[in-house]
Amino acid sequence: MYQHILIALENSAADDTILGHIRPLARLTGARLLLVHVADGWVARNFNQLKLAESEEMKEDRVYLEKRSRQLTDEGFSCEAVLALGEPSDQIIKLAHEKGADLIAMTTHGHRFISDLLYGSTADRVRHQVDVPVLLLKVKH
Repeated sequence: MYQHILIALENSAADDTILGHIRPLARLTGARLLLVHVADGWVARNFNQLKLAESEEMKEDRVYLEKRSRQLTDEGFSCEAVLALGEPSDQIIKLAHEKGADLIAMTTHGHRFISDLLYGSTADRVRHQVDVPVLLLKVKH
């Protein structure tokens, strides 16, 4: 079944929703976990091109990912964490392909006003552009 699950994290309470759902599945299948958070602020989007210093947001995201990865490793999971920079959907798609993920798990919040209608949500863009299953869990507000 699933051997390598990419979990898109937001660095928010929504992460507990997706991790709570994925833990039993990963235990059942023995899957390796790939935690991904995409920093998408101005510095993150221009980090490499302009050779910028890491922003506070990026530093906090890195610490958060390391903490989540340690927790899962302590629970017995094989876990890797990646802080990606740029457009979330593009980075998730790229990493899923590069790392050989056979399932992508992420949360969705429903429509966020007109921006989702104009640009599409991250979840919609990911699910339409990958060839592996995408597990979407709606976060309860």
